[in-house]
Amino acid sequence: MEIKSLECELNSLPYHGRGIIIGKSADGKKAVTAYFIMGRSVNSRNRVFVAEGDAMRTKAFDESKMTDPHLIIYYPVRVLGNKTIVTNGDQTDTIYELMDKQMTFEQALRTREFEDDAPNYTPRISGIIRLENGDMNYAMSILKSADGDGSSCQRYNFAYSNPLAGKAKFIHTYKCDGNPLPSFEGEPKTLKLPNVDIDTMTDIIWKNLNEDNKVSLFVRYIDLATGEFESRIVNKMYKEN
Repeated sequence: MEIKSLECELNSLPYHGRGIIIGKSADGKKAVTAYFIMGRSVNSRNRVFVAEGDAMRTKAFDESKMTDPHLIIYYPVRVLGNKTIVTNGDQTDTIYELMDKQMTFEQALRTREFEDDAPNYTPRISGIIRLENGDMNYAMSILKSADGDGSSCQRYNFAYSNPLAGKAKFIHTYKCDGNPLPSFEGEPKTLKLPNVDIDTMTDIIWKNLNEDNKVSLFVRYIDLATGEFESRIVNKMYKEN
């Protein structure tokens, strides 16, 4: 199994699309998650992250330039009891609402498919962190088209029990840049988490995302013993000349 540093992995591609990182801090005391968005179009870049209680949502930076909000505006992060949900679309709400009705993470996602943005058919990537008895477990999912064919959905779920301190899993929407954009392939990647505070972690991730394409970043540390959390948001806020 190849384990990469944050810097090495984030620098490996100019365009990851959207990305979710989940793991356990190097000191074993916190759940760590990060979500970032990148964009190539004006509509995709015209976004910022905004904290809303224990949740986080996207909003238009310039409302007058927003042309199609249905895949752009959503809650990437919501909290349901001891569970933190992180996704790249409005399936956050689907997971939240159906798990609140006693369905599982996987069952909730069975009701959804990849995004309706042909010809890219952007995958829906999702993650969930559960805190229990002073520790954590987590799961990740990707719903993607079958080799770019929008008539078929492929569903992959990955569960991680008793995760190792200082390690994280990273999943992103696109394998690389392209036209159309090729979907992510394989298992979530394994990353080494440095033993740093949340501000340093945020700085490392943001500085190593491609300068031309990065849009917004959210990072959260959750104390495994208490459930208390702290979050950071960075927005680039593109401006047209």
